[in-house]
Amino acid sequence: MHVWARPKRRPSCLYCQAPNLRIKATYQRTLKHTRQGNQLMVLHLAVPKYHCTQCNRYFRHRFAGIGPRRRATEAYRLEVFEAHEGGVSQRKLSITHQIGSATVERWYQSFVKQRVSELSGRACPQVLGIDEHFFTRKQGYATTLVDLKNHKVFDVVLGRSEASLRSYLKRLPGRENVRVIVMDLSETYRRIAQQYFPNAMIVADRFHVVRLVNQHFLKLWQQYDPEGRKNRGLLSLMRRHHWKLSAVQKENLRQYLAQEPVLRALYFAKQQLNGFLVMKSLNRKRAQKMMPQFLALIEQFEQSPARALAQTLRAWLEPIVRMWRFTKSNGITEGFHTKMEMLSRRAYGFRNFENYRIRVLAQCGWNGVINRV
Repeated sequence: MHVWARPKRRPSCLYCQAPNLRIKATYQRTLKHTRQGNQLMVLHLAVPKYHCTQCNRYFRHRFAGIGPRRRATEAYRLEVFEAHEGGVSQRKLSITHQIGSATVERWYQSFVKQRVSELSGRACPQVLGIDEHFFTRKQGYATTLVDLKNHKVFDVVLGRSEASLRSYLKRLPGRENVRVIVMDLSETYRRIAQQYFPNAMIVADRFHVVRLVNQHFLKLWQQYDPEGRKNRGLLSLMRRHHWKLSAVQKENLRQYLAQEPVLRALYFAKQQLNGFLVMKSLNRKRAQKMMPQFLALIEQFEQSPARALAQTLRAWLEPIVRMWRFTKSNGITEGFHTKMEMLSRRAYGFRNFENYRIRVLAQCGWNGVINRV
């Protein structure tokens, strides 16, 4: 489908805004436009070249939605980009849209970089989640910074140590505006937060704290009863919260714990501790009321075989207690890590970290939703 068109009126001068223009010459420009059904629309535009009699300068007519020196309109390029992002292969697009596979890839990369450029220069979010994820065996781990309030990836940085992140964090805009940082029980990230985010409160991630408690308990169980630890059904009962067990499951667990008095005391102390850890959205008055009971329970662990767990809880006491006041966790960050793994798998792996970062920001930092690529 071919369409011929020409501009109806002459514009003002691009340089001096004078209306006095004369047409020096006219050129023909052919561009691919949107598809109507199965037919491709081709535009044949008559492009005048103007001469301004006031400033004596020349310029060609500009059309909205058409970039300079391009053979397709922006609407057509966007159509190809959205189709390829939706899962249509380059081979299929080269047949339906009559362009080469390299052109599809070039247009796709152009729109991805445009998305990332629109995200550049943003200030740090007030609620920040920080965690690590594996990139490649050669380059190691990368650090993910997530805007937990808006559910978007803020940035991805190669490395997870203070030395590798130092140059990035020093030039990070708006880091003094961060109020809350959610992280796992990583001493490295805690030092980074204290040094580079001076106005932020550190909040421990609830999932990692509960998992730490369960891991310490399972190690103690291994010491007291190595054979019982191998029972998968019993292992499932030990890991789960006591208030989520059925009456039959509670009775089976009670019969087993009756044979091990020390293990029984550790189990119920662990359940009481998890009961404190899963609480959230507490007001200040109720949190102050619960604090003495929580400290007494930690002292009880210090006098038991689980003293190593008590030392960790003491070291992270303030970030753990802040979980009662804040409902945000790094579950959003872990979900983005799953989506990043999907991106890497679909691309058959990334070698260049900058390409990986651009793709992650375009897919996870733009609207928070992973599309098929």
